[in-house]
This record gives sequence, structure tokens and C-alpha cells, in this order.
Amino acid sequence: MAVPVPPWWRRGPVVATAVLTVLAIELFLGWRPLLDAIGQLRTPHWNWVTGAVVAEIASMGCYARMQRALLRGAGTKVQIRRHVALAYAAHSLSVTLPGGPLFSTAFSFQHLRRFGASSAVASWCLALSGVLSAGALVVIGAVFGLLTRNTNSLRTLLLYLGGALLVAVGVRLLARQPQLLIAPARSLLHGINRLRRRPIDTGHARLVSLLDQLRSVRIKPADFAYAVLLAVANWLFDALCLWMCCIALDAEGLRPQHLVIAYCAGMAAASVPIVPGGLGVVDGALILGLVAGGLSSSTAVAAVVLYRLISLGFVIGLGWLVWLVMRSRADTPRGALAR
Repeated sequence: MAVPVPPWWRRGPVVATAVLTVLAIELFLGWRPLLDAIGQLRTPHWNWVTGAVVAEIASMGCYARMQRALLRGAGTKVQIRRHVALAYAAHSLSVTLPGGPLFSTAFSFQHLRRFGASSAVASWCLALSGVLSAGALVVIGAVFGLLTRNTNSLRTLLLYLGGALLVAVGVRLLARQPQLLIAPARSLLHGINRLRRRPIDTGHARLVSLLDQLRSVRIKPADFAYAVLLAVANWLFDALCLWMCCIALDAEGLRPQHLVIAYCAGMAAASVPIVPGGLGVVDGALILGLVAGGLSSSTAVAAVVLYRLISLGFVIGLGWLVWLVMRSRADTPRGALAR
């Protein structure tokens, strides 16, 4: 069977040449601000840099506690240190590997199962934590958009709050009556079996078993509200890290609402996984947002570089160390630990 040949514009050398050309143009146009930024990075205020590191650690801790609250609501209690370790390791997989979100989700699912969660509960926890995290970013952007007197932000905020309320009610309803999912899920499964030319009832028993496990999900309104607050705090602490990086470099004239809008734009750009870590894409969005908020181009470049060194370099480096420890413990027999 002949292997299809991709069109010329999708071949490796062409793509590599295009990327290098864009980087060369950006370097040429931004050479002067880059030199000025390097000069500013040599003399930061280290007390603010330390505060930025602490804020980033708090951000990761909030995300770990959000997943812990959701898992606890489903009846599985796990020590917080194990959730924090999982958050760091999964984040590093997500932002550094090609197709990282898939590896990160599979890694998180495996470890939630090791924590004692059923397949249904682990899947539910991962899916809902992703929904809460994305929704919290939208709410933050809409709220700070209102503070900048952007009239479109009120409409966005009201629409999302209405959608979030529907999601919350739907989750609680399906957790109490998972049998409501059987009919639509069975129809979807039958369609997939027809496409794959398999017997129409293939996987039906496993599907019913999975939905039955959802009966164990009994998240309380207080736990759900706590998870929502942690999702918001996760983003706000990360934005605080960026603000402290700006202050560490003597940034002037940048209002908090403008910084948060720039931050939300950068994180929205990160949701499109073109390159690992969003290198270039996130940085460009953050720099443009900070310059639009009143910073000089050199200060914006320096602040984003410092922020990325902390949020990307420090967190990912720590995450890979945690991943190695978790991997070694998973491969070590329990009897060997006892000796």
C-alpha cells in the first residue's frame, strides 16, 4: 500500500524554513528591545522575584487542591502531597511533549486510579477540573474586562455564569441519575460500532458498568464551590507572578486590570498547542498585551522572559524531577521499600 505524500507546504524542511524565517524576522525587528531587556534582567529586585516564585508555587497548589476537592466529593480521599506531586508532573508532561495534553491526561488518569478512584470517577474528575479551569479563566477575563469598561465583557460574563449554572445543575443531576446517560450513550456506541463494522452490542456491558460507577459521585455544593474558588485562585496567583515580575523590573504605568487582560490573552493563546510550552505564541501575546497596557517594549520583553523562566523553566524542571521520583516509586516493588 503506497504511503500518501503530504503536500509540499506540509513537508518538514518547508515548515522548518518557514519557522526559522519568522523567528529571524522577529529577531531583526525586535533586536533593540531585546538588548534593552537583557540589560534589565541583569539587575532585578530579587525580593519581588522571590515573591513571584512563591505566587507560582501557590498557583500550582491551588490546582492540586481543586482536583483533590473534586475527588474527595466523589468519595476518594488522598493526601494533598500526592495531589501536588501529580499536578507538577502532569503539567510538565502537558507543556513539554508533542501532544502533551494526551500524555498528561493518561498519566493523571493512571495515578488517580492508583489513588483508589474508579475509572468513572477518575474520568469525571479530570473532565470537570478541565471545565472549571477553562471557565475560571473566562470569568476572570470578563470581570477585568468590565473594570476596563469593556461593555462586551458584561455580556460574556452573564452568558458564562448562566452556562456554568447549567453545567453545575447538569453534573449534579447526572451524578444522582446516571441512567439518564444510558440511552444517548448507547446510541453513540451503536453508531461507532457500525463505523468500525463490529457487533452492535460491543462494549455495551462495559458502558453500563462505567455509568453505574457514577452513582458514587456525590459532590456537595460546598465542595463544588470550593473547587470553583480554587480554579479562580489558580489563575490569579499565576497572574500575580507575572505582575511581580513586572514590578521586579521597575515597570511603571501598568494597571492591574490591563495586566490581567494581557495575561488572559496569553493563556488563551496557550490553549492552542502549536509548539510545546506555547513558546513564541504565548510570549508574543503577553508582550503585545503588556505593551498595550502601557509598558515599554523592552520592559515587557524582560518581564515576560522572567515570568516564563519561573512559570515554565522552574515549574517544569521541578515537575520532571517529581515525575522521575513517581516513576521510580511505581517501578519499585513494595517489598524492596520495606527492606
